[in-house]
Amino acid sequence: MTNGFSDQFLLETERHSVWGATQLEALMEFLPDAPWTADLPTCSYQQGETQLRVGVLGTYDMNDGSWMWGWANPGLGGSEVVALSAAVARYGQANGIPEFTAGRLDLSGFDDPRRAAEMLAFAGMGVANAPGYIGQPAGPTTQVYFLPDDPKVPNAPLDPIALPRVLMAGVSLIGRSPQHAVRGYFEHHGVPHRMEDDQLIADLPTGNAAVVSFDAMGRIGNIRLTVGG
Repeated sequence: MTNGFSDQFLLETERHSVWGATQLEALMEFLPDAPWTADLPTCSYQQGETQLRVGVLGTYDMNDGSWMWGWANPGLGGSEVVALSAAVARYGQANGIPEFTAGRLDLSGFDDPRRAAEMLAFAGMGVANAPGYIGQPAGPTTQVYFLPDDPKVPNAPLDPIALPRVLMAGVSLIGRSPQHAVRGYFEHHGVPHRMEDDQLIADLPTGNAAVVSFDAMGRIGNIRLTVGG
């Protein structure tokens, strides 16, 4: 599922893969299973009884397999509702990531164009440091992606007990550099960490240390907690 994306984009996406996966779970648990509406001029999104401030990240057109960033939409460009999307574009310009700076991307050559669109939404969520993304049908052939911009959305905490499961699940999403994904998780949570030989050691807020060992192929070989750091 990586054909067509640049190395810069894939590495950036991987940096957010572990924390992003857990945050999406938290958002899905928070949102009720109910109809939705959105009022774009006021950046308002409602799903059931839950109302959130959101931004439009982008849209996916199933007819031609294309993705359009919110900032490039001629009907929305420059408005408040695409401010987060515009921030993703600025990040792309500053860090040389072409997928964030091209207003429209042709995904029709991917094995699974819809999944490629989801990866763009996931990466945009990560760069914007948003607490998840919401994909909803906006017509028979169009999917719109929103970024929550509201403190009501709960943040997924770092759970030392669940850490091995969380890390193993997250690093499998991209699979290019597990070490990059693990470092991104601890960076997101503000946890000091360091490399010692083939081990990444993170000093957890509990006073314990998480030790993640990597094998010669760069894969996670072992995850353990030590008492007292």
